[in-house]
Amino acid sequence: MTIVRADTAGRLVRTMRVQASEPDMASGELIALIDSIAVANGVEDSLVHSVIRAESNYNARAVSPKGAMGMMQLIPSTARRFGVNNPFDVRENVEGGVRYLRFLLDYYKDNYAKAIAAYNAGEGAVDKYKGIPPYAETQNYVYRVASNLKVARTRRKATPEPEATNRPAETETHQVIRASVGTDGKVYYRTE
Repeated sequence: MTIVRADTAGRLVRTMRVQASEPDMASGELIALIDSIAVANGVEDSLVHSVIRAESNYNARAVSPKGAMGMMQLIPSTARRFGVNNPFDVRENVEGGVRYLRFLLDYYKDNYAKAIAAYNAGEGAVDKYKGIPPYAETQNYVYRVASNLKVARTRRKATPEPEATNRPAETETHQVIRASVGTDGKVYYRTE
């Protein structure tokens, strides 16, 4: 079901309500699908879940005011660029979004802050500003994803791994994103 409402600025915002037949966030099958796609593409599964939570909160039928679609909120040009024919198909959407994340991580040499900012604002904006663009939306987005990632990593550490696992050994390291507020009142991000 589609719902159209006016936001605080008076713009019409279209949202879609997920039907019961769609996979939900608690679905072990959905989590396993996302994790397997992340591992197959060499992207940290906690990062993928953090992006999905920030983008759509696992709503496979989400549509943004800017036309981004599906669980990973792919705009039509990005969907085409990464081989997604149906952005509302969960598998296709996640595969396309994860391929885009892998591309961004490679492009920014595993700099999570830049890759996350580019996922939101595009590579052009990140390149232009040589880092996270000074857009409030993008800065808030990077902060949300970083916060989600911290929680996801903490949960993963708290969950005991089964003795035998089919996961490949993790050999790569990931940069931690730290946020701080400067004396000018702006939010600054750095990686460690």
